[in-house]
Amino acid sequence: MSHKIAAVCLLMSCLIASAYSAAKVPISIYYESLCPDSAKFITEQVYPAVKGELRDVVELTFVPFGKSQFVTQGSEVTFTCHHGPNECYGNKVHACAIEHIQANSYQVEYTRESLTMDFINCLMKAGKNFPDNVYPGQRCASENHINNWENIKTCANSTEGSVLLRKAGESTMRLKEPLTSVPTILFNEQFDKKVNDRAQVNLVGTICQYVSAPQPRICNQHNGASTPSLASAN
Repeated sequence: MSHKIAAVCLLMSCLIASAYSAAKVPISIYYESLCPDSAKFITEQVYPAVKGELRDVVELTFVPFGKSQFVTQGSEVTFTCHHGPNECYGNKVHACAIEHIQANSYQVEYTRESLTMDFINCLMKAGKNFPDNVYPGQRCASENHINNWENIKTCANSTEGSVLLRKAGESTMRLKEPLTSVPTILFNEQFDKKVNDRAQVNLVGTICQYVSAPQPRICNQHNGASTPSLASAN
């Protein structure tokens, strides 16, 4: 009888875990690699939030394009970026990293998502001024357990990088509300200006308004906010 109870409990635990996983809040971040506001948001809001208690309740999508533009001529794609050619290269590095970073079986403490977040955070912290004009990709890779920087660099300097950046551009241009500011944040694939503005100064509190019970403990600090729950919004 005890074995049956244990089996039922195990099944219920799996169902609860599965439901909790399925309830992750989709967050899409449209940003630029050399944009100061993007850097501030990712390093001061996104990184602390997802490296803490909220890491298991959010599903992040990074779209590194922003206000860039591109023109296709035959097989060639030419990009014009908001903060100049260096940003075009940076956007390609981000796009290639998002595509190619993988977790290794011997690094069980890291996931693909956590490695990507660490790498992007490091790049954004570097800002626009690079010591000796050296792009910080290799440094950020070595500091954050990214073992395939050469693959990422090759991608960024090849047609693949252009294809991935074009895809980011196409995703940006498909937004129902045309992008007017960077960064732009979507919850549940929906843009709401008030939510976007709130997220940029209090991402944790904004995420908690979308998270169904049981909420992470950190959300208790935000339960007194006057804004109603958004868990069932959109």
